Amino acid sequence: MNAVLPLHLSAARPSLDPYGHLLRMLVPRASGIVFYDGHGTPLWVSDGYDGPDPAPVVEQALARIPPATTAQIDGFALDFEGAPSYAFRLRDDRGLVIAVAVLLTRDGERRPYSFVHHLVHPALECLQRELAARTSLGTMVRDLQTRDEDLDLLLKVAPDEPQNPAQADELGAIVQTCVDHLGCVLGALVVPERNVAICKAPASGRPQLAILTATHRHLMNWATLQRRSLTINKVNGAAGLPAYKILCMPVRHASGRVTGFLALFRAPEEADFDLRVERLSELLARKVTSVLQNNFDAATSLLTRGAFEVQVRAALAGVSGDGESCVLYLDVDRLHVVNDNFGMHVGDEVIGKIAEVLRRKPRSGALASRVAGDRFAVFLPDCSLESATQVAESICRQCAELSYPRGDGTVQVSVSIGVAALAEGANSLAHGMASAEIACKAAKDRGRNRAEIFQDADQSIIRRHSDVQVVQRLHEALQRDRFVLYAQPILPLAEGRGDMRFELLLRMVGESGEALPPEKFLSAAERYQMLPQIDRWVVSRALAALKSHRSSLAGRPLKFSINVSGPSVVDPGFHDFLEQSIRESGVSADMLCFELTETAAVSDLARADRLMQRIRGLGASFALDDFGTGLSSLAYLRSLPVSVLKIDGSFVRDAASNQRSESMVRAIAQLAHTMGMETVAEFVETDELRIRMAALGVDYGQGFAIGRPQPLAEVLSDLALYEVMAAQGA
Repeated sequence: MNAVLPLHLSAARPSLDPYGHLLRMLVPRASGIVFYDGHGTPLWVSDGYDGPDPAPVVEQALARIPPATTAQIDGFALDFEGAPSYAFRLRDDRGLVIAVAVLLTRDGERRPYSFVHHLVHPALECLQRELAARTSLGTMVRDLQTRDEDLDLLLKVAPDEPQNPAQADELGAIVQTCVDHLGCVLGALVVPERNVAICKAPASGRPQLAILTATHRHLMNWATLQRRSLTINKVNGAAGLPAYKILCMPVRHASGRVTGFLALFRAPEEADFDLRVERLSELLARKVTSVLQNNFDAATSLLTRGAFEVQVRAALAGVSGDGESCVLYLDVDRLHVVNDNFGMHVGDEVIGKIAEVLRRKPRSGALASRVAGDRFAVFLPDCSLESATQVAESICRQCAELSYPRGDGTVQVSVSIGVAALAEGANSLAHGMASAEIACKAAKDRGRNRAEIFQDADQSIIRRHSDVQVVQRLHEALQRDRFVLYAQPILPLAEGRGDMRFELLLRMVGESGEALPPEKFLSAAERYQMLPQIDRWVVSRALAALKSHRSSLAGRPLKFSINVSGPSVVDPGFHDFLEQSIRESGVSADMLCFELTETAAVSDLARADRLMQRIRGLGASFALDDFGTGLSSLAYLRSLPVSVLKIDGSFVRDAASNQRSESMVRAIAQLAHTMGMETVAEFVETDELRIRMAALGVDYGQGFAIGRPQPLAEVLSDLALYEVMAAQGA
């Protein structure tokens, strides 16, 4: 029998020979000695035994266990195959049987059980202690293996490269890993308000959608009403539920509100869902919440731009053949009119209503994103340009139907849409988005509330397509360092404050050596996703310039503002770069202020907040630029660690002649002061506006009436002059 023992029993475990030999010495005339574990699996058999299989004796020993006993060794005698045999049960400290020892003797050598038990008891005690120690060690090893496997599971659901298209489906990967790791026949994630419904089966099978169809309403109601996990291990098919063991965990919004559930299903014959699996599933449900928060816009429940781009690239990477895909670029028409006439909160309502239209998925497999404050993108896989145009026209009609009366007026809702096909190539999405945006602007030129296709022969599109020609010059400017920094003063509007502030402005050096303003190249940089590279150039050169004048800057009440674009705000790599650059520069962080546009800050609130908290920890501050033009609510403003509000120049310019703009400036100034913030009026171009801004309670002014932009090197050399200007007030 030794020869047929499983390999892991005969080789992986220490030998039980010493205990067998000891029993042989105590009972020298025994024909066979066999040890089994508590499940009836053979552990050891004496050499040379060729008698009948003692398994029936072991089965009786395991079947005849007394209901309650404190003895660590007990047993009985019986006749087996015409000869007396003795079975001994060995127990652990909890009273559980861990082994059975069987002594087989020859006919004619009958001894009372009590006699044999007394004779072999010392040897069995030694064997019991050995096996109990092995059982305890085995349990520890299994626990450690389980914990290692659980840790491996948690690491698997955190992609190494979040921007890698191959790892784009984070939510699907979480559900699939749950199914594979926890031995489930089905895993499901349902979040209705995010249009998320994911079903995963083991790698070898297809998802049994009927299970989710029969249960999703019950599970959603439970998660919403009870707000806690549900474990069903007793399978009876009651309440219309299928005959499966079920573990359901609520999925929550960052605010704590239940938005969906993560459910796992096991076959009836599989192990129960225990506390360990429940706790592990709770961690994974929290991971789902984190993924949803990072990948979906908080206000519209649509994909963020970053998540949209990753998922589209993943979808394109999986496409084979000649299938065509298209992208739509949507811009809300005259939203500033809605904000001016009805208030920004109504503008937020309009954005939400349009997002609801896009969440209905105009086509199977479509992906929708809020790419900026009032702009959206829709990816249409396996869709011809003609079909994409029909989808765009349908969206236009649905959005136009959203117009509704409010007060004494009517909120007019419409969108302009650009349609473009995605060409093959590494940058197909970037080029497609740029083309669709150009077509969208052509739709606005032609009357709004319409869809236009990007066509190379279209003259209005050709004019806008000039940005493409600028891209090559931008690449050359970055490679050859053909940018230069200017600084424009931001001075207090009241006398006596004395602190100096400057905004750093970027200029590109043209072919003839002239300094080209941002409007000549920034639109192309934004369209072709070059802003993060430009931001890094600006940060590096600005810090280098300030470091070289560190001695003259010391002790002066100075602040230099540096603009950070929306794509950099959502790029964790830029967060690392910015912190490291400040630390290594030697420049005092308290003289640095970073400006974010309002729409860039609220388009990905979580990442903007992380960047601000991280850099504020070094001593720098943040300003919200173009305030008043975006779509944020006061709740957003309250949650962002901002020190300065820069009032958009459109309000400032009109303040002298437009009562509504004047009221807006006054309200922003009062709001900022209430919240402990300072205000800066942009585009103060005349003395009249400078005086008016001071009267409305604005703290600082910026514009030609305050000071024109000058090369940064010259400004740093003339700080004494600006110090006098600041003391006198703008």
